[in-house]
Amino acid sequence: MSKSREAAERFAERRRREDESQRLLELQPDLLTCRIDVTEGGGSVTGSEVAHTRTVIVERAPALFVIPCHDSACRDGGYDITNEMLRGLRSKQSEIEGENRCMGSIGNGGSCTRILKFKAISTYRAS
Repeated sequence: MSKSREAAERFAERRRREDESQRLLELQPDLLTCRIDVTEGGGSVTGSEVAHTRTVIVERAPALFVIPCHDSACRDGGYDITNEMLRGLRSKQSEIEGENRCMGSIGNGGSCTRILKFKAISTYRAS
């Protein structure tokens, strides 16, 4: 199977999971904004570190926070930060921080060594 087809299948599966997931506002109706700053490092990616910011569109966001691994050699990898995010959002934390190891594999069964660090900044309606 070609790499582009595999990537398309992974994207379709992630989209299906998001579509089937409960909506974020159902779990935390007071949430106004949420931004997640992500840094991913280690592994076999040249340049080693990838950083980006993900802005959550609160009005339609799924209650699912899965970030793909950026190592092109990684198979079935990614980071599921859903539990940490939902725990923080339910308790109305304005900052949620965490670290997660990639769940994927490299080559002939070796584990991916990439690590994701994240910091979410959220705002809420006054209760």
